[in-house]
Amino acid sequence: MPIITLQYDDLEKLTGTDKETIIKRAPMIGADIERIEEDYIDIEFFPDRPDLYSVEGVARAMRGFLDLETGLPEYGAKPYEVSISVSEDILKIRPFLGCAVVRGVSFNSESIKSLMDLQEDLHWGLGRNRKKVSIGVHDLRNVKPPFRYMAVDPGFEFVPLDYTEKMSMTEILEKHPKGTRFAHLVQGFDKYPIILDAQDNVLSFPPIINGTLTSVTEKTTDLFIDVTGLGEAVYTALNIVVTALAERGGQIEFVRVIRPGGEEMVLPNLEPETRLLTKAEVKSLLGMELSAEEIVKQLERMRFGAKALDEETVEVKVPAYRADILHNFDLIEDIAKGYGYDKIKGKVPETYTAGKSHPISLMRSSLNAILVGLGYYEVMPFTLTSEKINFENMRRPKTDDVTYVLHPISEDQTMVRTMLLPNLLEILALNQHRELPQKIFEVGEIATHGETGQHAAAVSIHPQANFTEVYEVVDALMRELMLPYEVKESEDPAFLEGRRADVYVRGKKIGVFGEFHPETINNFELGYAVVGFEIDLKDLIA
Repeated sequence: MPIITLQYDDLEKLTGTDKETIIKRAPMIGADIERIEEDYIDIEFFPDRPDLYSVEGVARAMRGFLDLETGLPEYGAKPYEVSISVSEDILKIRPFLGCAVVRGVSFNSESIKSLMDLQEDLHWGLGRNRKKVSIGVHDLRNVKPPFRYMAVDPGFEFVPLDYTEKMSMTEILEKHPKGTRFAHLVQGFDKYPIILDAQDNVLSFPPIINGTLTSVTEKTTDLFIDVTGLGEAVYTALNIVVTALAERGGQIEFVRVIRPGGEEMVLPNLEPETRLLTKAEVKSLLGMELSAEEIVKQLERMRFGAKALDEETVEVKVPAYRADILHNFDLIEDIAKGYGYDKIKGKVPETYTAGKSHPISLMRSSLNAILVGLGYYEVMPFTLTSEKINFENMRRPKTDDVTYVLHPISEDQTMVRTMLLPNLLEILALNQHRELPQKIFEVGEIATHGETGQHAAAVSIHPQANFTEVYEVVDALMRELMLPYEVKESEDPAFLEGRRADVYVRGKKIGVFGEFHPETINNFELGYAVVGFEIDLKDLIA
């Protein structure tokens, strides 16, 4: 989860109260204070609140929570003076574009850092490390509208941010730190995205790097913001950035986006979403009888627009920067925060029951203790994955027992995993900057044929990893569980032939272990030998 550094001077100025009050009350809006220093405070927010990834967003929320300024924030936008055209060829590469202009911002070193931190946190929180969303922030002084969003040949040259000499786009991907880090996002395309002004000056090479011409400094007052990506999260990110700048005194200005075929969009769209909420819904979830007027009061404290339509129904206006409001349950959660969790009275249940540990919990606890004792660290990957990770990267054929996501929002999360090992190999791939050896495990859920199951898996990566090592781990695990077992030759294509084995208990196959095939290792872009095992716990739990 993102940790936001808030400078006291800036926070007090934007919030209108003292730091002691903020420190005392901030945890009640859904935040954890990581550390309190002399000049600043570090606060950790949940990933579902990207609007709080900046000092401006936190100040806006705290003003409402402290009853200093309640209700829906109003951000008037001026008519557009700037336009940008989108070419046909860019639609196959990075088709979504959101833009805005913000004028009259007064910057210092702290506010510039806050803006850059917000940009990077949104890249992580909304953008899946720039894949889905990437944001460019530009000083308007040195460029001339109208702008163009188009695709150009890799040999196109410009001066990238933090450099003084021109580089081709190919050279940027091979030599520039940002280029080498994010080159995979444009891999496979014969042309690359670029944003140019009327005089062919470069604003941005999204999602890689901005041009040095539009660098933001303390002299910057007028900004052009571009957000490119693969879906509508682009518009959410745009709204969060421009409203944060408006909190710092900036004036938002529309931008006309001209798409292929003459279709026009005027952005940003800051119109709030309207929802209807009933007292009955609030009571069913919170267990409290709140009047419509009380519901309105708490929603306004949380910076929603709200009014009672009658004694039972409240109309709610959801700010355009609140990406987390997907259901009325989310509104009710904010009502509870506004009311105060500390004010909700506890109630003794009318029915008394005796509990005991579930067999699954007992098995998980045993496995955790054993694998930690064997030197492995526990991890908790996502349960959603893709066919590419679950099957193709593992060199395994697709099966017909998969539970697919009906409306996936990402090509990386289209199905519920049917095995654990692919997720563990993904984690190894994300941690190649860490020292070796790395030994990790998970005891978690999978889904096959529409039913959930429990698996345990572990992997180990280092130059000397081999079949004997993983065999010893499996043997120790089975002995600690006091389970007689036998091994037989395996045909699992994820592992290397002659260095793989299936595990049988009471004549039934429950798992597999071995050295991963070099192709499997390459598919996950790992550079060392990897061994691992996975066992099905269904019959063992029973």
